[in-house]
Amino acid sequence: MVRQKYSEIALQDKETNASSCCGSGCCSTKVYNIMSEEYNSLDGYNPDADLGLGCGLPTQFAKIRKGDTVIDLGSGAGNDCFVARAETGEAGKVIGIDFTEAMINKARTNAEKLGFNNVEFRQGDIEKMPVTENVADVIVSNCVLNLVPNKQAVFAEMFRVLKQGGHFSISDIVLTGELPEKIKSAAEMYAGCVASAIDKEEYLSYVTKAGFTKMVIQKDKPIVVPDDILKNYLNDEEIVQYKAKETSIRSITVYAEKPVSCCTPNSNCC
Repeated sequence: MVRQKYSEIALQDKETNASSCCGSGCCSTKVYNIMSEEYNSLDGYNPDADLGLGCGLPTQFAKIRKGDTVIDLGSGAGNDCFVARAETGEAGKVIGIDFTEAMINKARTNAEKLGFNNVEFRQGDIEKMPVTENVADVIVSNCVLNLVPNKQAVFAEMFRVLKQGGHFSISDIVLTGELPEKIKSAAEMYAGCVASAIDKEEYLSYVTKAGFTKMVIQKDKPIVVPDDILKNYLNDEEIVQYKAKETSIRSITVYAEKPVSCCTPNSNCC
């Protein structure tokens, strides 16, 4: 269902995508940009690659250095990849991974227009990345892991493909409290990055369980869903009850590092 929805989104313009919850195209008649943030002040930004689907600015916090190899999970039309490429320079490499063919095709077209030879896009599942181990210096991702059923598997894969001492910076949607069942079960809200979000503490526990250290919340902001979107799923009384609860939809940007181990054959740390 997510693959189908994001195939449709790949063919829409940014205004249509940004007008509702993370590009889900649910019901809002106004452009709220309730999830996405503005990229146009960042080097490498390309408007053709910005579909308005993000919920943060992970590349802004990712500490990318010249010559780094960067992987973007759920790369879409290539927006974060091109911003990362501005940071890593011609000496570096950027790999975008997306499981939607339409997004891959759009991203490749954008890269060709820009003449970037060190940015590539691979179609695949981020629960089982088409990348060998110990490849990346940095991983970024923007509002994608919440769509994946097995989030723990993704963090394990991130740990596998990162080099020792490498790190990630990812923006995602998490919850504090319980969403109403009608929202959780709504397919449009799932593709809109809300219904599939999990509890914040559970989400962060997957980071440490995967073996990452030095975890930091780089940004944490509330997401307010407008009433005209909520009315697609809840009646007036249910909306009042929802707002009265201590339920919070939040966008967080998380940073963590893969530790350097002296126990591996190729380690130089001892």
